[in-house]
Amino acid sequence: MVKFLSVFLFVIYVEASELEKFCLDCHIKDQIPSELIYKRYLLKYSSKDKIEDKMFGYLKDPKQKDSIMPKPFFLKFPMKKRLPYSDKTLKKLIEEYIEKYDVKKRLKLKYKELN
Repeated sequence: MVKFLSVFLFVIYVEASELEKFCLDCHIKDQIPSELIYKRYLLKYSSKDKIEDKMFGYLKDPKQKDSIMPKPFFLKFPMKKRLPYSDKTLKKLIEEYIEKYDVKKRLKLKYKELN
């Protein structure tokens, strides 16, 4: 039974996306609202390219003054530590993050056929 459970957990971990393994696991553990963070980026920067650029800069060298979150946020949640990932990996993780939380996928337009 223990062997089965170990194999099962390993398979789940291997099948998890890199975003889940490297980022969202900690966000979930620390109860950091990822969707809220993305919405703040979207409201402030609006374009995907600008959001990617700002996220990349913050993740390369996290400083509270460069964060999209207000100062009271850091009273509840820990300050991000510098990530040990390559630029290529960070960019890939940011793309996955934006893809996961992109609001465009949630928009459903209803229309009636014009006669």
